[in-house]
Amino acid sequence: QAGELGGFIEKEDNLSHEGNAWVFGNAQVSGDAQVSGDARVCDNARVYGNAQVYGYAEVYGSAKVYGNAKVYGDTKICGNAWVYDNVKIYGNAWVCGNAQVYGNAQVYDDAKVYNDAWVGDNARVYDSANVYGDALVCDSANVCGNAQVYGNAQVYDDAKVYGDTKICGNADIYDDVRKETNL
Repeated sequence: QAGELGGFIEKEDNLSHEGNAWVFGNAQVSGDAQVSGDARVCDNARVYGNAQVYGYAEVYGSAKVYGNAKVYGDTKICGNAWVYDNVKIYGNAWVCGNAQVYGNAQVYDDAKVYNDAWVGDNARVYDSANVYGDALVCDSANVCGNAQVYGNAQVYDDAKVYGDTKICGNADIYDDVRKETNL
């Protein structure tokens, strides 16, 4: 509400005067980072560097968004998740738990990255795909459709996992493999 004490912003440019963007709780926005639109940053979350959080995006818990990362749409970044470098998270995507998304990776549509999973480099996770557990998706790999990558599974190089596929355990999917069946 108007007059309510918000979180910390280092300078006026960190929080847009357009829309209903809000920083509250113990949240901090600093550097050249910007929160705009109807975005929310709260709890102990940190947004810094040149990061941008906009649209209806929410960053909360102890999550960190930094570097040149862009978080927008109806996304949720929560828990202890880290989103950094030149990452784009958008649509209805979620990055939660202790997950990390880095490099030039993109997570979008209704995709979810959570637990201790890492998605990086030029990888893309989209549609309704889930990457979780201790899974790693990196290089130029794609995980899409209703695919699930979890456990200690790794998907890398130019591999593509799609459809209703489940990749789990200690599986490695790499090179230019296209995987539409369970492993």
